[in-house]
Amino acid sequence: MPFYITQECTACGDCVDMCPIEAIRVDDPIYVIEPECTDFMECLAFCEVDAIQPIPEMREEPVSTVARTANG
Repeated sequence: MPFYITQECTACGDCVDMCPIEAIRVDDPIYVIEPECTDFMECLAFCEVDAIQPIPEMREEPVSTVARTANG
């Protein structure tokens, strides 16, 4: 499961230090998780502000944006 870093990131650097494959890099203003991330997930345990989140999986079928009425 791929991950991304949210705007809540405080750029403390703990996740960078914990990634065993160095898949997290410094960017401006927050850090970025590279596509090479292989889901070791050590970074999750060290992020004090929960700024590392899973990327929602893409659905195979498109979701309809048409709202249904109460009658059907």
